[in-house]
Order: sequence, then structure tokens, then C-alpha cells
Amino acid sequence: MKEFREFQDFIRATFGAKDARRGIDGTFMWFMEEIGELATALRTGDRDEQILEFADVLAWLATLANIANVDLEEAIRRKYGSGCPECRRIPCACAPQEKP
Repeated sequence: MKEFREFQDFIRATFGAKDARRGIDGTFMWFMEEIGELATALRTGDRDEQILEFADVLAWLATLANIANVDLEEAIRRKYGSGCPECRRIPCACAPQEKP
């Protein structure tokens, strides 16, 4: 899969009916659980586990986007298509204490 849209479509085709039945609240809870598992993997330093947890977080994010009818590729383009959302530069020239 080369693009976010292709991955998001894959997640929809594979899990879409099940995800729709679960709804956004239940799906968001699963997403947060995966964030917690990623945090644990990052703290333990287990590289293989980190890789798998990043994939899980991305899959659950795509699931949430599908339920909310948000095209992730469009969202990324709109938010980051011109570089940093604040200063619009690549690389970001914002002060170090500023977000992002």
C-alpha cells in the first residue's frame, strides 16, 4: 500500500461492517488502548513490539476516520501540505518551546 487512502480503504474493506456496529465511542476506546500498548512498547525498547504497535495505532486511527467519514489523506494534505501548520516552513522554524 502506497498511500494513506489505500490503507484506509483496506481497513474499511476488511473491518468496516464490524467497526460500524461498534460505533465511534467503542472504537475510540480500542484506539486509546492501542496508544497505551504503543507507549509500553516504546518504554520497554522492544523493537519488534514497537513496530507492531505502530501498525495497530495506525489501523485504529484509520478505523476512526472511516467511522467519522474523514479521508486521512485529505486531512494530512490540508493540515501539513504546506509544511509546518504554524510557520508554513520545511523544516519548521517555530521556536523550540512552541507546538508543533
